[in-house]
Amino acid sequence: MPAFDVIVCGSLHLDIMLYAPALPRPDETVAGKRGERKCGGKGGNQAVMAARAGARTAMIGRTGADDFGAQLRAHLAAAGVDHSAVTVDGETGSGISAAIVQDDGDYGAVIVSGSNLRIDPRDAALAWAELGGARVQILQNETPEAVNIAVAAAARADGAKVALNAAPARAMSDALLRWVDVLIVNRVEAAMLSDVDVESRDGAFAAAPRLAAPGRSVIVTLGGGGLVVQPDGEPAFWLAPKPVKVVSTHGAGDCFVGTLATRLARGDDLRAAAEFANAAAAAHVSQ
Repeated sequence: MPAFDVIVCGSLHLDIMLYAPALPRPDETVAGKRGERKCGGKGGNQAVMAARAGARTAMIGRTGADDFGAQLRAHLAAAGVDHSAVTVDGETGSGISAAIVQDDGDYGAVIVSGSNLRIDPRDAALAWAELGGARVQILQNETPEAVNIAVAAAARADGAKVALNAAPARAMSDALLRWVDVLIVNRVEAAMLSDVDVESRDGAFAAAPRLAAPGRSVIVTLGGGGLVVQPDGEPAFWLAPKPVKVVSTHGAGDCFVGTLATRLARGDDLRAAAEFANAAAAAHVSQ
């Protein structure tokens, strides 16, 4: 029996959050309303969300030997995430990001990956084995592809499901995609990877089959437009958005991914897991 329900291999960033009426245009300075620091990175966020959803969760990653890194590791521990496989880099600083959240809840962000780019693929694969494995592994695109390939291969060899959140959008090799059981993309990532305009539900229905393959399901998230799910070997279907008042969309995708993985680890089929995660993400954006 695996030691964990979910193991996340991915990024850890200290997020600088700025709240303003709108994103600045080039050469424009916008007066903000408030600012705060949050522990983030897609990997860290998804691990915390999985733990909050009830999964026994562990994290494989890397921080700098700095105050930001200490905060990131402490945040994982406080959420109940095993961070024994989060290594400390004495030469490169922790990953950081700056995000501006608009009044309507939408946001833009810039990341500086730092120590996240120095995860060793062999060490990451070894960490999977040393942790004792999991039912589901989560990956993202904020760490080098070689790391994702190494850990995905180790996970699949143990019989785990591999969920890849292909964010941020980048080209991915067949060497990685061959290990992926569930590919999760938003409309931007779906459009880039499928060469289909994904500005609507129809576009998502057109893109999803192009991203699927034998053994690989696809989920295209559309924010306020719900999501399109293409199960492996079955017809695609749409899940409607939950009607909520949006406070901020920041972290909604990570909430969805972490919760989805938790439900898959508990034995839900893809439809049931996606429905549960859709509701969890809606609750997240309304808080």
